[in-house]
Amino acid sequence: MSANPVAAFGLTKRFGSFTAVEALDLQIGKGEIVGFIGPNGAGKSTTIRMLCGLLRPSAGRAEVAGFDVARQSEAVRAHIGYMSQKFSLYGDLTGRENLRFFAGIYRVPRREIRERISFAIAMAGLEGREEALVKTLAGGWKQRLALGCAILHRPPVLFLDEPTSGVEPQARRRFWDLIHNLAGEGATILVSTHAMDEAEYCNRVALIDAGRLVAIGSPGELRGRELAGELFELACAPLGAALEALQSLPEVIEAAIFADKLHVLLEKDANALSLPAILAGRQISAKAPRAIAPTLEDVFVQLVSRRESKRGRE
Repeated sequence: MSANPVAAFGLTKRFGSFTAVEALDLQIGKGEIVGFIGPNGAGKSTTIRMLCGLLRPSAGRAEVAGFDVARQSEAVRAHIGYMSQKFSLYGDLTGRENLRFFAGIYRVPRREIRERISFAIAMAGLEGREEALVKTLAGGWKQRLALGCAILHRPPVLFLDEPTSGVEPQARRRFWDLIHNLAGEGATILVSTHAMDEAEYCNRVALIDAGRLVAIGSPGELRGRELAGELFELACAPLGAALEALQSLPEVIEAAIFADKLHVLLEKDANALSLPAILAGRQISAKAPRAIAPTLEDVFVQLVSRRESKRGRE
């Protein structure tokens, strides 16, 4: 029995010949927020569904809230809150009616239902809107209402699968404030997203690609530990031609487009100031490169590039 509320050991899920999640090891402590970060199709939702007891692992094992996800799936589901990436509330019911319905599903004691619903309405900022049909609410309200429904039974573990997808930035920020409040009260939270900027809100970040966990650590640790070389921002045009030219240089570890500029990772002893002249020789205009601090997206791009290079050599 693991001391951590969430613990996975060699967790694997296969669908026929396709391996969606491979040998994943993950442990999350009480009150910790871990961001599960990776592109669509990386295996995030499959992992969460296994941890929720909704999918049986093909290999490995996992424990959630002290229960084995394969052998005690009913007990697992009674001790977790789950918010899926697809909005799961009932549009033709009001917010209060949805909360009352889920209170029954989660078997909230009758004497506590009124208090729990009032708390969820206040937490979601729905005072004055709780009698509106859910289908008439904006995305941010729906999102916070769905979180309120997921925590009505006060679960010790929360799984949030792409909870901020399609939500405006202000509502997304408020949602993360709610998540931190819940963690402060002792909830253990795994939240998946493909938005790298959201990882900065997490205590630790687990980066997943093609079903494999490629790195885990705090955002600061990952930026400092995983990025080999020095990172520069380069304004140039045309971007596509510049990217192709830079990727052919031996001193360039990795180059990628970020908005209207390139991020270029160079070997530590490389001369970054020589890049504009090299590009000018190929009829590409470029300004002087600027040293920048890496983002988690830079780290992820580098880690994935390393994995692809390793597979290519095998």
